[in-house]
Amino acid sequence: MATAHPALATKAPRSAPAIFQQTDLLSIQDLSPYEVHEIFALTKTIKAKPSAFGTALKGKQYVMMFEKPSLRTRITFEAGINTLGGHALFMECPGGIESREKAADVARNLERWVQGIILRTFKHSTVTEMAANAGVPVINALTDREHPCQALADFFTLQEKFGDLPKLKVAFAGDGNNVAHSLMLTAANLGSHFSLAVPKGYEPAKDIAQAAKEIAAHTGAVIEIGNDPQAAVAGADAVYTDVWASMGQESEAGKRDTIFRPFQVNAALMSLAAPHAVFMHCLPAHRGSEVTDEVLDSPRSVVYDEAENRLHVQNAIMVLLAGARKGVKSASAIRAGRA
Repeated sequence: MATAHPALATKAPRSAPAIFQQTDLLSIQDLSPYEVHEIFALTKTIKAKPSAFGTALKGKQYVMMFEKPSLRTRITFEAGINTLGGHALFMECPGGIESREKAADVARNLERWVQGIILRTFKHSTVTEMAANAGVPVINALTDREHPCQALADFFTLQEKFGDLPKLKVAFAGDGNNVAHSLMLTAANLGSHFSLAVPKGYEPAKDIAQAAKEIAAHTGAVIEIGNDPQAAVAGADAVYTDVWASMGQESEAGKRDTIFRPFQVNAALMSLAAPHAVFMHCLPAHRGSEVTDEVLDSPRSVVYDEAENRLHVQNAIMVLLAGARKGVKSASAIRAGRA
């Protein structure tokens, strides 16, 4: 993970050329604003004409190792890899990737066989350790700390709906979880207004919030964190929520249902947003808990647009990472003194 966000080094003009320099995608915090815009530009191109990229990953093998169940993440990555000419290998790891051997050892094996690793894990450290020890692109497909592919797909969807993203207000009502983390960092990157409302005691990680505010100081974004969902949603262009109890928190579901009930996105809360506001959710949704059917199934809901755009954004990410890796020596070659 980068030690300092690229946006903090200099405040270059928006017309500066975008150069994608990442060799992994572990955190939104690693991306510069230009790299985010480059992902979006390629996403738009691939979405418009996917057949033009049918050989982008030709001959490449990608392994998908998932500790958590999935619908959207698995299908979009698997379909995307196949559409781009590659081959997807799925490995379910319900006991954890490190249940048999260290993540570093898993990575050192995988880099000999495949050209990309896609991970969906509980611990974020599993992803960072794999990336540190593999000489092929590693993509964070969700950890308890971040969900970068989801946030990028969400803001790409907002760009499709509203055009220019700076100052666009996105309100999030619910838990200060991994999705909120990545949305906050993406909003900071793009100069958007992000207003997060959480129950007391469920705030986002302090280091993520601090990083987002530091980035915002350079991009013109506004980052607000509070405990009042009505205040957060007032005048918002998009209203976002997520499940109240994430995977691994099932034992807290009853307690959280009581605590989070005032943060439910319903017709009354949506009425406080701008008239043109859209409703967003990363899915799966717990109908009647964090969102009502009336909102989820309304014309204002763009949840399935977000789900579709997971495919296109991830395709762009994989193509960019594959290009960035050209000429990069594998970790095994470096260790063997062949660099």
